[in-house]
Amino acid sequence: MATTATPKATNGKTSKASPLQHQRGTVLQKYGTIASLPNGVKDDACRKNCDMLNQLLADTITLQHLYKKAHWQVKGHTFYQLHLLFDKHSDEQLELVDTIAERIQILGGVSTGMPDAVAALTRIEAPPKDIEEVPAVISRLLEAHQQVIDFVNEGIDQTEGNKDWGTNDMLMSEVLRTNQMQVWFVGEHLVETPLVEAD
Repeated sequence: MATTATPKATNGKTSKASPLQHQRGTVLQKYGTIASLPNGVKDDACRKNCDMLNQLLADTITLQHLYKKAHWQVKGHTFYQLHLLFDKHSDEQLELVDTIAERIQILGGVSTGMPDAVAALTRIEAPPKDIEEVPAVISRLLEAHQQVIDFVNEGIDQTEGNKDWGTNDMLMSEVLRTNQMQVWFVGEHLVETPLVEAD
C-alpha cells in the first residue's frame, strides 16, 4: 500500500508546488518474474531469455565501467590514443547497456542495474583499485570481451531455439558485432612491433 505524503506548509498554507517526498509504494513486479505481454514470444522463452539477458546486462555494465576506469587512469606514451579509444568504447558499451535493459522490459521482465546487484551477478573479474600498466589493462579488457562474446554466442543459440527472433537479432547485430569490433581495436595494441626501427 502506498504511503500518503502531505505537501509542506508555507506561511500556514499548503503549497502544491512542493514535491511529495519520502514515498514508498507497492512493488508492481518482482525481479525474476515475467509480465505476460502480446509480444509474440512464449512466456517460458521470455523468462529464460530475461535471465540470460540480465546476466549479459550485468557483464556489459561491468565492461563499460572497466573501459571508463581505463580511460581515466591510462598512462604512458600511448596515453592520448588510448584515452580517446577507451572513452569511445565505454560510450558504445553504455549504448548496449540501454539496448539490453530495454529488451528485458520488452519481454516483460525486470532489468537489473543497481551497483550492488550488478556486482553480485557479474562474472567479470574486478580490477584492483590501483592503476595498472597498459598491457595488463588491455589484457583485462580482452578477457572480459571474451567472456561476453562466449555468453552471447550461447544466447544466440538459446534464442534461436525458443524462436525469440528480436532478441536473437539484437544479440547478433548489436552486442556481438560491437564486442568483436572492440576486440580488434584494443587487441592490436598488444601486438609487439618496433616503434621507430624496422626489423
